[in-house]
Amino acid sequence: MANKTTSEKLATLQKGYTLEGATIELGAAIIDGELHKDAPVRLPLSMMNRHGLVAGATGTGKTVTLHMMAEQLSTAGVPVFLADIKGDLSGLATAATGSEKLTARTEGIGQAWQGRTFPVEFLALGGDGNGVPVRATVSSFGPILLSRIMELNDTQESSLQLVFYFADKNGLELIDLKDLRAVIQFLTSAEGKDQLEELGGLSKATAGVILRELVSLEAQGLEKFFGEPEFDTAELLRTAPDGRGVITCLELPTLQTKPMLFSTFLMWLLADLFEDLPEAGDLDKPKLVFFLDEAHLLFNDASKAFLEAITTTVRLIRSKGVGIFFVTQTPKDVPAEVLGQLANRVQHALRAFTPEDAKALKATVSTFPMSDYDLEETLTSAGIGEAVITVMNEKGAPTPVALTRLRAPESVMGPSDEALVRSTVAGSALLAKYGTAVDNHSAFEKLSGKAAAPTGPAAGGSVPREPVQGGAGQGGAGQDDVDAEARRIEEEILGRPSSRPAPSAETRRRTPAESAPAPRPGAGDSMVGDIGGMLGGALGGGLKSMARSIGTQLGRELLRGVFGTSSRRRRR
Repeated sequence: MANKTTSEKLATLQKGYTLEGATIELGAAIIDGELHKDAPVRLPLSMMNRHGLVAGATGTGKTVTLHMMAEQLSTAGVPVFLADIKGDLSGLATAATGSEKLTARTEGIGQAWQGRTFPVEFLALGGDGNGVPVRATVSSFGPILLSRIMELNDTQESSLQLVFYFADKNGLELIDLKDLRAVIQFLTSAEGKDQLEELGGLSKATAGVILRELVSLEAQGLEKFFGEPEFDTAELLRTAPDGRGVITCLELPTLQTKPMLFSTFLMWLLADLFEDLPEAGDLDKPKLVFFLDEAHLLFNDASKAFLEAITTTVRLIRSKGVGIFFVTQTPKDVPAEVLGQLANRVQHALRAFTPEDAKALKATVSTFPMSDYDLEETLTSAGIGEAVITVMNEKGAPTPVALTRLRAPESVMGPSDEALVRSTVAGSALLAKYGTAVDNHSAFEKLSGKAAAPTGPAAGGSVPREPVQGGAGQGGAGQDDVDAEARRIEEEILGRPSSRPAPSAETRRRTPAESAPAPRPGAGDSMVGDIGGMLGGALGGGLKSMARSIGTQLGRELLRGVFGTSSRRRRR
């Protein structure tokens, strides 16, 4: 390839990033060591649901990059989900303060900067942190995701699928871990011996192993992540009263002690959205952009079934208007089947201190289109806040590779004051819905003959509610406001009649009778019998065979979602 002059390289980038529709501004190109603010690098908003990768070594600016992108998405009216690994992203609720250094940087790339706050909602898994508690029922979570948390092998995972099948078939609601434990204990008891034999592929010994792993989860205190009220993932699709997208930050303060749980919970959120959102086709802007930080945790030691489910979700969820950005250190952290579907790439600097680093560097370079840069040299010499970028343009073709100095966020690059976070949570309308845990009549009570345990306050439930500037709960919105927004999401975005009560109606919980599977008359009964027979074959093989062969609505209901999940809406 003939060497190009700087002006020729500049012209190539200017042409490649000249776009017609709304865009996310990423920064300005660096060519031959010089910054060119007349060569802006941008990403079409309409292509954000083609997914992406933000990668780079520790300390190179990945978190700041997704922070900056989240701000612009919110401004464009697009809701954003962020997993806040280090707590730095809470700064979105606080306006940044300018400085001479910041002004020099922003003027150099042509950014008209001003400090701003953004509408933020803080969540915490099971109340483990300051945010509004997020819980899932065991039934909704499903056997595949639960098997990953319990670190079961393929045989044990298939057996757990049979336990869920038994519970679904017999109307035993799996709300929390004690419900699942009660079902397994029943199947391994003298009373349940006949039902265990009917399942065929589930041995008493394997059921005992699953039971021990389940008790181990409870001993680690993980039971608080499972229960009711279950978080409705439609809450992630909200917009603020001023039209900006709500940025939902899921706080993960104890990630290092429970990495498998947290990464799998993030996948549950995506799986639930995947199952409930209607097909949307090509949109001017996505319904939601989902950033998965520390993405390598999703794939470490993942089973084949789990990887297949992730690949399917990533491939199909874009047509439902959801974009996923994986955030990790190197592209090799992401399986090739998933990496091939990530059209937008923001690659921060890589290090080549070891032979393994050098191998990862070469592999990363090979995934980029041909360019005017020496990418091996560029990727090892890029500074903090700089990245090599190529994205999908509005015609579906990759843009030219550009070394880019990235824009600066307009909110604080770091944590907000803890008092601000707490008061934002206290002012959130979601706190009334999810702040207090409940324990309804379910499998444990049915099998033991006990009444449901009394309800109690969850973490954060007793915090006084105060409106906070910049928070999603600004203005002290009440439950009626939340229900009105939820109805709008269900009717306008999800495309289904709303199940929410009118503002003046008294909110009530579903009874176990409403949650239990309805009987299937006629031909459906015989099909259930046929399915039960198939499940009695080789361990787990019948279930996988069913997934391939049954295309009916009944088959889809029994087999649950792509991850074995079952949302509250599908259980009604």
